[in-house]
Formats: sequence, C-alpha cells, structure tokens
Amino acid sequence: MDAPDINITIIDREGTTHEVLAPTDMNMNLMEVVRSYELAPEGTIGVCGGMAMCASCQCYVLSDHDLPARSDDEEAMLAEAFYVKDNSRLGCQIHIHGELEGLKVQLAPES
Repeated sequence: MDAPDINITIIDREGTTHEVLAPTDMNMNLMEVVRSYELAPEGTIGVCGGMAMCASCQCYVLSDHDLPARSDDEEAMLAEAFYVKDNSRLGCQIHIHGELEGLKVQLAPES
C-alpha cells in the first residue's frame, strides 16, 4: 500500500526551498500542488488550467526520477517557452504518485 502522501521539494521563483507533502490519492499534478501551497502568485502558474497550453507551470526537475516522456503537446509548448533547459517539464504534466517520493523541482522564471 502506497503512503497517501509523498515528500516533494519545490524551489520557488525567489529561490526559497519548500518541503511539501503531496497527496498521491487525489490525482493531482505538480502544478496543482504548487497552487495548493501558494508557492507562486495567483495568476502566474497554471494559467491554462493544466491543459499543456501555456508554459506558466514550467519547472526544472532536479532529482533523478524516472518521469514519463514528454507528450507531443508538452514538447510543442516547451519549444515556444522561455528559459527552457534539458530538464524542463510542465508541472501540469507530472502526475503525483508514490514513485515520485523525494522529487525535487525548481519553478522556472516567469516568462
């Protein structure tokens, strides 16, 4: 049985590190976790509502987790985004589950 919550480290846009608990049983994604903890100002993350239609939830994956490959939509969005790095992902496309225990991400700067 998976633990209901996993530990995630999120570095906000000011460089502050937040250790948060993310529920694995609510079908949440990383962008929703960031919003629920108010780690980015309202209106600056998840602008499209998690449809991979904007890059407001872009983050850099700093830990060595085996994430699913980027979808075509995610690739296309990141191709147009600013500040993209090799480890860039859209937070709305990272679904929270038990294998992500210890995930560490940094929010990309606002574009």
